[in-house]
Amino acid sequence: MDLFSTEIGENKNLLPKDGVVNYYGHIMTVQQANFYLKNLLETIAWKNDEAIIFGKLIITKRKVAWYGNTNFNYTYSNTTKHALIWTPELLDLKAMVEEKTGETYNSCLLNLYHNGSEGMAWHSDGEKDLKKNGAIASLSFGAERKFAFKHKETKETVSQILAHGSLLVMKGETQTHWLHRLPPTTRVTTPRVNLTFRTIDLK
Repeated sequence: MDLFSTEIGENKNLLPKDGVVNYYGHIMTVQQANFYLKNLLETIAWKNDEAIIFGKLIITKRKVAWYGNTNFNYTYSNTTKHALIWTPELLDLKAMVEEKTGETYNSCLLNLYHNGSEGMAWHSDGEKDLKKNGAIASLSFGAERKFAFKHKETKETVSQILAHGSLLVMKGETQTHWLHRLPPTTRVTTPRVNLTFRTIDLK
């Protein structure tokens, strides 16, 4: 079963069970979204992502950056990222997302997809450094892309189009029971920047 939506109200759970995903839609004007997209493309310290899979170093076309409250590290795909100091614009976006969601975040992983050929395979954000069942707020800029979820046991899927300047939040047991991905597409030729605000457990 594949459930698909183009717009979900912020109080409605996108998932049918075993987790909570709220899609808020646009949380800023087009002019604001355009400003932040240009700023992020020009000022973020982008680097090609690295992952170690079956002992082999993989370097992706997709670029990433990691920012946070303090100089802490974040490990995923068997590689460790070192947090950079927040930019003023990232702090503005962090405050906007925190006000909208009622959550607090101490870090942000940014992804730059240059076009539709770059995506993300099925995975869940279950790294041990993350706060257990903590909220992950995904802020999108640029090209509209499909974002998909798949239940780990039933294989049921749910999809959502993420618009320019829109916000999606995953929380509760979502990472325990669901995988998510950004599927590649030949129909998208322009960049997308995605910010995932999250909480690193510093205990």
